[in-house]
Amino acid sequence: MAAPAVTAQEASLPTVLVSRQVAEELRITEGAVVQVAPPEGSRARQFRVAAIYEPTPDPARLGATIREVRLHLPDLLDLTRDPKAFLGTDRVEAVNIALVDAGDARAFARDVNARLPGVLARTTVDAAGGGPFRVLERFHLAIALVTIIAATVFLLALTIMLVDERRETVGVLRLIGLPTSRILAQLAVEGLFVAGAGAVVGLAMAAGSEQLINRFFQWRYDTALVFVHITPKVALQCVAIAVPLGVAATVVASWALLRRNALKLVRR
Repeated sequence: MAAPAVTAQEASLPTVLVSRQVAEELRITEGAVVQVAPPEGSRARQFRVAAIYEPTPDPARLGATIREVRLHLPDLLDLTRDPKAFLGTDRVEAVNIALVDAGDARAFARDVNARLPGVLARTTVDAAGGGPFRVLERFHLAIALVTIIAATVFLLALTIMLVDERRETVGVLRLIGLPTSRILAQLAVEGLFVAGAGAVVGLAMAAGSEQLINRFFQWRYDTALVFVHITPKVALQCVAIAVPLGVAATVVASWALLRRNALKLVRR
């Protein structure tokens, strides 16, 4: 659908960006003329909506309806400045700076901190690594450790049951003269293939459900935040944990079986 024609008077108005949530709630379209006022509701001014934007996803604001607009700095100062205040006495609490080369972020922050005493400059990585994000990271680590330990115990019990079902076969192999080390190595190789196949199936299920989980929670909380993201690093970590644990469980369960008497294994 074509955008409505803009009159000369509307074209002369200052422009503003409106968040998607506000646009959907108030049915604002691009090119519309809106009134924006400071929080106290005074000194409202007219603006023309230049575009509708998706707010930057922020885990700290999850579940909150983001009602905000973005103005040019001079328009924002004219709108919020105290009429009795002198020009040049305005202050800001934070400024975001985008560098051409993101690799220079730490060096730039150190240079700003050295040149401007009283100003704290830090990269977005350092900012995200502290406060609630660090607590959340530790919480996830604790959950992961508990899950791995519980899964290992369950895997060991299941492996013992599976190996015990093959006790007659193991007993026959021992009676025909195969050494214990040879049988144990064979079972370890089988455990390696089974653990590898399980890791691949698990990763395939995770990758397949990634978009489904993200879309559900993005719809539930009305956000563009990505909740699940399977990266190559995460996949390698999963394989590095799952495969050795699977092989170790197989070896432990097989060793407990091989310590039995061969005649008892074949029930003779």
